[in-house]
Amino acid sequence: MGIRENLDTVKRRMEEACKSCQRETSEVKLIAVSKTKPLADLEEAYTYGCRDFGENKVQELVDKYEALPKDIRWHMIGHLQRNKVKYIVDKVFLIHSVDSLRLAQEIEKEAAKKNVTVNILVEVNVAGEESKFGSTVEEACILVSGIARLPHIRVKGLMTIAPYVTDAEENRRYFAKLKQIYVDIIHKNIDNVFMEELSMGMTGDYEVAITEGATCVRVGTGIFGERKYTVI
Repeated sequence: MGIRENLDTVKRRMEEACKSCQRETSEVKLIAVSKTKPLADLEEAYTYGCRDFGENKVQELVDKYEALPKDIRWHMIGHLQRNKVKYIVDKVFLIHSVDSLRLAQEIEKEAAKKNVTVNILVEVNVAGEESKFGSTVEEACILVSGIARLPHIRVKGLMTIAPYVTDAEENRRYFAKLKQIYVDIIHKNIDNVFMEELSMGMTGDYEVAITEGATCVRVGTGIFGERKYTVI
């Protein structure tokens, strides 16, 4: 199937997941994860209505930002190194992967230089996987509170990358846990914290994530097909 058919399938499944838990489809944003994909694929997805694209690497995001229409909302979803922050603070719509106060402070410094305000999500390693980045469950609220003091950053919510599983239901507990942390933070009424986004769910489990409250789902393979890696 091509990108158009894939998109139609993903959107239909999103609608069905929303219907199953009495949510409006408009409450969930589809982020097309375009990492490693050629410009032609992104242009095709754009033609069929995609405006939110997710990238893992700073250089790839910058290159695509320069080449593609300016109404695209770029999402940095991969691990962000502090020395790369300066290249994207004025280009991204949302950084999903802020996992430390040191990274947030670097974003603050570069955002102040460019006089922009950067929207971020705090990444939480809900499953406690050693291979994944993110705050621990126990420290998430403390990290949010610390970042909230930085004037050029807006904390817009939380993100997690659930384990790779063959049965999506196995990840339901992690999505439910992130939602619980999200609600707990809302109840704390922290200044400069706008708990609007829950970024969770990928190609294999986005329907389960939607039923647990996701507002952003990050779908790559489900739209563009299997990733192509360059062999050097």
